[in-house]
Amino acid sequence: MNDEFDYYYNNVPGKGLCRNNLIYTSLINKNKTQFVQWYYNDTDYHKGKNEVVNPYLMREKFDREVHFLTLMKESYPHLIPTYNVDVLERKIHLDIDGDDFWEQAGCLEKNYDSVLPNWQDQMLEIFQAYKDLGIYKYSIHPSSYFIVDGKLKSINYFFTYDKTEPNITVSSVLSHISEDRRKELFPILESMGIDVDVPAEFKDLQMLALDSFSNNYPKDFIEKAKEIFR
Repeated sequence: MNDEFDYYYNNVPGKGLCRNNLIYTSLINKNKTQFVQWYYNDTDYHKGKNEVVNPYLMREKFDREVHFLTLMKESYPHLIPTYNVDVLERKIHLDIDGDDFWEQAGCLEKNYDSVLPNWQDQMLEIFQAYKDLGIYKYSIHPSSYFIVDGKLKSINYFFTYDKTEPNITVSSVLSHISEDRRKELFPILESMGIDVDVPAEFKDLQMLALDSFSNNYPKDFIEKAKEIFR
């Protein structure tokens, strides 16, 4: 690892330092102006709880990230950070301005408004962009956003699908979902009548994803987001 970069963690109340992402290895430079998604299975970073150990799957996640970042750059460049891609190292360097949105809020929903008063409007604009492009993004954790010049910038497109792709099963992507979130996810799956081993409509999975984040966002925000995808 370059000496200019450190592992990047979120300091979660009651849990301490937690890995910022389950798939790639998260890096940040010393002055917090550049965040790196390193699509490499680093055991030290993941502390032995590695989720994606298949190198072909890791490559697919990297390719998906690059593809959808490129799509966003072409259509909505103001909604993502400026970035460059190191294909050989499988690193995506993103220009940022400090810690991610969740970290700046102390990893607490009650602090979102104090960090960025109009964050809801900005995040809903990003969701509307996905709807207009015909894509479904399931990595919507508040740590998937950085703030640059007062504007939310969205990252983590490795868990994104175009509406023209074949439907997927929940079981095929469980490695993308933390154990804590799975506990919230499975009761919702049952209530929606979704079988984990049967391909589901992307729209239904988007609703599922939003409901599973009900503890990370205000209820009224989740309802507004769901209206976009109905």
